[in-house]
Amino acid sequence: MKHTDKIELTITNTENLLAYCEILQKSQNLIINEALEEYFSAQNKRLSEKNQNDESVLTNLNYDEFWDGVEL
Repeated sequence: MKHTDKIELTITNTENLLAYCEILQKSQNLIINEALEEYFSAQNKRLSEKNQNDESVLTNLNYDEFWDGVEL
């Protein structure tokens, strides 16, 4: 898999990353991967909640109201 994008961290994030590497005795890669897993989990939850809210708007009609006037 070829990656062409360059990932750049702010100075503050770099300093915090290095500090937490020492405090937690973890590698930079491990901390970044753990952080990304938490981020993606939170985003999936947010998107799931958003989709549920959007679907409720689309399905606010009962069965008879939805099919009323439809000819097959």
